Amino acid sequence: MKTLSFAQILLTCLFLTGCASLPDSQAPVLPPQSQYDAIITDDQGNVLSINQLASRLHSFDVVVIGEYHSHHGAHLLQSLLQSALYQQRPQQVLTMEQFTLDDQNELDLYLAGKSGESELIADAGAWPNYKASYRPLVEFSKARNIPVIAANAPADTVRCVGRKGEKYLNTLAIAERNRLPEPPFTDTPAYREKFFDMLGTNHHGSGPSARLENSYKAQLLRDNTMADQVIKALRDYPQHQVIHLTGTFHAENRLGMVAVLEKKRPNVSVAVISPAFWHSGDNLQSLVEAHQHKGNFLYFLQPLPQEYTDAERHRNAIREQFRQAADITCE
Repeated sequence: MKTLSFAQILLTCLFLTGCASLPDSQAPVLPPQSQYDAIITDDQGNVLSINQLASRLHSFDVVVIGEYHSHHGAHLLQSLLQSALYQQRPQQVLTMEQFTLDDQNELDLYLAGKSGESELIADAGAWPNYKASYRPLVEFSKARNIPVIAANAPADTVRCVGRKGEKYLNTLAIAERNRLPEPPFTDTPAYREKFFDMLGTNHHGSGPSARLENSYKAQLLRDNTMADQVIKALRDYPQHQVIHLTGTFHAENRLGMVAVLEKKRPNVSVAVISPAFWHSGDNLQSLVEAHQHKGNFLYFLQPLPQEYTDAERHRNAIREQFRQAADITCE
């Protein structure tokens, strides 16, 4: 029997569609080379392609893709993964933090071809980065009759809970209150600790101020509403795979909306995909070790550009955001 050389085997692989490329375990993994690039791994550090990731996700009921808002690499990964998952399981539902319950009618009109994109953006108050970041996912869904579910709590309700606390929900009309989850503020001790640590606030001893406690309740209302919308999608579309898009804080470490979802539906299988930044001087092994607790799978991105070098301009921008929020009345 004739023995094939390594070169002949490699050439054979290249011409056979079922043959995978030969991995080089010694080759170092390069960091992301642009803002569009993402290095994908499982939680053990095995590097994956989009199609390999999709294959690993095939059997999950819910795939939660955390994002850094407005990062091109995160949004490109979401779009590519939606398409790759569709090739395996065309019965798919897209749920989105980026639209609130108030926006569902406008979304439905657009998906049905009864309004245009500019009308959707204006009437639903779409995020400023909608065209660059979320258009590909919505258009992919529209072309294939994939349901798109607005998953976030109404923005005004969230703001007013942030001002007045959970008692604000008692002032809502019955129909408005019934749209929200029950209970509305399910959480976990680990998430509470993470939230106040993020704010640099002492959450032990005397505890946070009433204002910060209200901010936490507003955050929980978002998480609980998103979890409820995913549960409704699973109920309304049996045998469908739900892809949920959300900011990474709402999902990493299996906290936030993921913790609520798993508390309410412990038999639902949920995969979490979380981003992390790859800074100059980092290497893949150390990054995976530092972030492997964040999800079943990880993807590494270039850091976002610094927003401000002028501290005063940064403070003015924050003040302007608060001034805009102050225009909302909570009576």
